[in-house]
Amino acid sequence: MKREIVLKVNGESYQVYVSPEKMLLDVIREDLQLTGTKKGCEAGECGACTVLMDGRPVNSCMVLAFDAVGREIVTIEGVGGLEGLHPIQEALVEHGAVQCGYCTPGIVMTAKALLDSDPNPTEEEVRKALAGNLCRCTGYVKIVEAVMDVSKQISESPELREKLSQSQEFGAKTVGR
Repeated sequence: MKREIVLKVNGESYQVYVSPEKMLLDVIREDLQLTGTKKGCEAGECGACTVLMDGRPVNSCMVLAFDAVGREIVTIEGVGGLEGLHPIQEALVEHGAVQCGYCTPGIVMTAKALLDSDPNPTEEEVRKALAGNLCRCTGYVKIVEAVMDVSKQISESPELREKLSQSQEFGAKTVGR
């Protein structure tokens, strides 16, 4: 039996009607139509479905939608915007770290969480943070280089760090009755 819940995703509140066993990934993709978050292994192993929950990366395929109530969820659609790409996205492109792109949203979300919590990580810390994000195309050298480049940009510009951590507030929407 479906029940009404309210999820806060990318600064907007959404009323959705979901069954208790529905995963956050499926609500994001199917009910909210935010398809940037990818469905990969559905077992929490590949990182393609990574979103931020209260600022921490989680595999949305492993989180029940009911467990996300009252939490702040950010998907790849909540990163960057009409003004342009997020610096992490720009760096991945500039470093040639994007090929098929399937893993890219999860990598961006994981890298964002890392840089938000530690703007000056070591290369080893970047590799450790990204260990749960699988990429079959690029290898990880260029991905790590891109994240380290953004870290350098942040350390050289405190204004950039502040800008990257800001979020927007929006109104409520009802979805999926």
